[in-house]
Amino acid sequence: MSDAPGRLVPVPTAETAEFWDACRRHELVLQRCHGCGQVQFYPRVLCGGCGSRELGWARASGRGVVKSFSIVRRPVSPAYASDGPYALLLVELEEGPTMMSTLTGCEPGRAFVGMPVTVAFDDWPEGVTMPRFRPA
Repeated sequence: MSDAPGRLVPVPTAETAEFWDACRRHELVLQRCHGCGQVQFYPRVLCGGCGSRELGWARASGRGVVKSFSIVRRPVSPAYASDGPYALLLVELEEGPTMMSTLTGCEPGRAFVGMPVTVAFDDWPEGVTMPRFRPA
């Protein structure tokens, strides 16, 4: 048995529970403000546009474009040693917000700015489902 720490696993909060529940269903959802209509990611209590607390959830298309990326070659800890190298992405979603995630479905070196991507989901053994992106 190893004393090495495991992967960090997101812990849902009142603000993020709906997002993580949707990911488990392999759906991507985003918050939408009922006041001004702004769509936002990451989930939070207030609208980033107008400050309203009247937020709901809307299913997202799952489509986006790579805005920026970096290829990670050194793991941040031994728990991630088998994951690398991988492309860490900033994806501008079709609905407007930018989301950070990783690339799946192709070699990290094939990532490029402007690359069309679509959401994919990884079911982790720890019981969480992580949204990732693959080439569209």
